[in-house]
Amino acid sequence: MKSKASGKKLLIHLALLLGIGITVFPFVWMVLTSFKTVGEAMQIPPTIFPKKFLLDAYKQIVTALPFARVYLNTIISTLVTTVVQVGFCSMAAYAFARLEFPFKNFIFVLILSVLMVPGQIFLIPQYQIIQKLGLLDTIPALFLPNLFSAFGTFLLRQFFMSLPKELEEAALLDGCNRFQIFGKIMLPLTKPGIVSLVIFTAKFAWNDFMWPLIVNTSPKMMTLGPALSTLQGQYTTKYPMQMAGAVMAVIPIIVLFFIFQKQFIEGVAQSGIKG
Repeated sequence: MKSKASGKKLLIHLALLLGIGITVFPFVWMVLTSFKTVGEAMQIPPTIFPKKFLLDAYKQIVTALPFARVYLNTIISTLVTTVVQVGFCSMAAYAFARLEFPFKNFIFVLILSVLMVPGQIFLIPQYQIIQKLGLLDTIPALFLPNLFSAFGTFLLRQFFMSLPKELEEAALLDGCNRFQIFGKIMLPLTKPGIVSLVIFTAKFAWNDFMWPLIVNTSPKMMTLGPALSTLQGQYTTKYPMQMAGAVMAVIPIIVLFFIFQKQFIEGVAQSGIKG
């Protein structure tokens, strides 16, 4: 029996190692390619390791693009989107979970129905709104359509619904109003959900490609995704430079995940079991 159990564990570990390898390999290939020459990157058969680790691609991308400005645009868009979206979603989620008002369930179902519609459908009306506001090719155009999330509202509502009502009743008896209950009592107790939403939102805003590509066309107003896409040539592409830009773009998200990975995993796990 012990040998069978150990054999199953070995198979499970091997399967997990294989999955990890398949998942990590593209990232490792991207990093190694960023240190290669153009010839090495296009060599057939391909080589995994460069003959010599060079930083030329990283130097070239800084000069080929207004990289500092593009990076700053992405940081501003991500920060504003994340902070405002978490604020709006947490307030909406608390209202749907704890307050009673007319047509509450109908409105909530209406918000959730947005998740069933492809995001591309909203591109044209959102573009027309931004155009009429005179905000094309500006920083606010990057984040204004993303300041609310149906998914974030649903995620945090599950956490608020799991908290005991006695907390609110005790706070009301002590003289707290709804804003004090929400900000000082309920919100801190949903920290795992908040952290999860922060990571989800930051990742989406940081990696967003389609909307920034449409709404901002000048190089100095682009974010990282569209800016890196301009390095794709019609007849040839400098893959080491593209990979160097991708490495520099993905580092902040990796750092964010490793800092908050415990809260992130806890939040995702708990969101699936909250009633």
